Amino acid sequence: MVKAENIRNIAIIAHVDHGKTTLVDGLLKQSNTFRDNQAEMSQELIMDSGDQERERGITITAKQTTVYWNDLKINIIDTPGHADFSGEVERTLNMADGVLLIVDAQEGPMPQTKFVLGKALSLGLKPVVVMNKIDKPARRVDEVKDELDDLFLELAVDDDQLHYPMYYAIGRDGKSWKEVPTDPAAAADLTPIFEAIRDDIPAPTVEADKPFQLLVTALQYDNFLGKYAIGRVQRGIAKRGMAVALIKADGTQISGRIEKLFVNRGLNREEVESAVAGDIVSITGVADAHIGETIADKEAPEALPVMEVEAPTLSMYLGPNTSPMKGKEGEFNTGRQIGDRLKKELETNVALRVRDEGVGFIISGRGELHLSVLIEAMRREGYEFEVGRPQVVTIEEDGVEKEPVEELLIEVGSEFVGVISQEMGLRRAELIKQDQTSSGATRFSYLIPTRAIIGLRNLMLTSTKGTVIMHSLPHGYQPLGPKLSSTRNGALIAFEAGTTTPYALQAAEARGELYIGPGTVVYAGMVIGLNRRNEDMEINVCKAKQLTNMRSSSSDGVVQLTPHTQLSLEQSIDFIEDDELLEVTPKSLRLRKRYLDPNERKRHNKS
Repeated sequence: MVKAENIRNIAIIAHVDHGKTTLVDGLLKQSNTFRDNQAEMSQELIMDSGDQERERGITITAKQTTVYWNDLKINIIDTPGHADFSGEVERTLNMADGVLLIVDAQEGPMPQTKFVLGKALSLGLKPVVVMNKIDKPARRVDEVKDELDDLFLELAVDDDQLHYPMYYAIGRDGKSWKEVPTDPAAAADLTPIFEAIRDDIPAPTVEADKPFQLLVTALQYDNFLGKYAIGRVQRGIAKRGMAVALIKADGTQISGRIEKLFVNRGLNREEVESAVAGDIVSITGVADAHIGETIADKEAPEALPVMEVEAPTLSMYLGPNTSPMKGKEGEFNTGRQIGDRLKKELETNVALRVRDEGVGFIISGRGELHLSVLIEAMRREGYEFEVGRPQVVTIEEDGVEKEPVEELLIEVGSEFVGVISQEMGLRRAELIKQDQTSSGATRFSYLIPTRAIIGLRNLMLTSTKGTVIMHSLPHGYQPLGPKLSSTRNGALIAFEAGTTTPYALQAAEARGELYIGPGTVVYAGMVIGLNRRNEDMEINVCKAKQLTNMRSSSSDGVVQLTPHTQLSLEQSIDFIEDDELLEVTPKSLRLRKRYLDPNERKRHNKS
């Protein structure tokens, strides 16, 4: 059993793509956590184990690993860098005593840097700054230092937090220095980072002589052992076989027993007989545990403060598929099956909210990405359903309805400045800062209503030829403003059910941008493209060229079509308006009108 003074609990925090996960990979490898012949030694992004994490290149769920360096046990928590997963950041920071703040040497502090650092400092965690990617030709070491000083001055809750150590690293190569290296290509390793963790991060403050107490911070499932309750031992000693009480959020208690007790070694669990206060453990035997509840000694059951997670900002409808093609591509498509899956998600996704609407559900989260990750996960598991357009979640303060506001950072080439300014004006965004980056790009900072960001990313990518960089983070609330005018053109709608033909699609191309190709099965009311005009247009995309006795099919010539646009899940969600739905199946994404019958659409549009 490791002594508390030899334990360090650290969280790795950073903006998206600033290199925190690669730095963790380097710490794992240098600490000899893996044998030389293990597959992990040749892998990158070892901690991003989920399919979506690897595909998207971001951390979605916080993960915990443990490395041993000399006589030090280091529990490392790799946190998401995106504000949409703030719930993951908030719950896992409760287990840490300090943070490694990773900052890109070229980009400097970004919106998510501000968000995660603010959370860490508010909890009183000791920061250590690592300026990563120090080998970049366009690095701005002095400017980034000044920006960090300003950021700490803005966020620090006491004067001690203004004095932080700084190190320099190339996380991808497993190199670090105490001073800016004159030759980044020279041989180096991560020893300075390990020494910083030992010297600059405090050991956990413990009460070893008091009864056992643990706050459940995460849950995991195992087909053999069932539910793992994961958390940091706040006081006392956890022992295998000890009787415990689970204290629920409402104060009720459920008796249980620690059947098995685990600590981490690398990415694997290692069964132990006991663990001291300050260590992070996984417990089995408390099957009713949920995140935020307390597991305590049965003889002295005292509850820890319940974790508070920031309120959701976006909601959307999710319910059973009602299209003519329902049940053809998904294994699970009933309301009961969808409801059971959402209940299971609530156990681990602390920032998610679900409200049963009778026929379907309203799911609420921290942003579009937060919700789309859940939708994609359900889709891959064989679920079939439909979703509606995201809506902002408002609050009421002093009798005034307020909407969420976000700080939006946009970076584009100078030739697109006019496009950005015009679009932001239409969305009632307030410009708070504009400057030039070292690379010559223009960087804007806006305050913008959350509802005005819905659908913005796709539009910006199109307008800037895919060169725009966008990031946002929650800023607070403001009184609800007037309704925003629609910025999207009308939809092209399939007139009848059938299979699309090249001949019909060739005629449809003149009307706008198509989202389907030839040989696609469609139904009446299905959205098949974007009109060049503002109004919706019904169009026959299944029509075949009629042959006569004067002509044969061989004389018709070859139809040449422009390749159609294949929308991703996020792009599809951004596309739909209030009167539209997105049909989601394991095999397909289909845009459709909420009311498939044109006469019914007209009636509802009038009302």
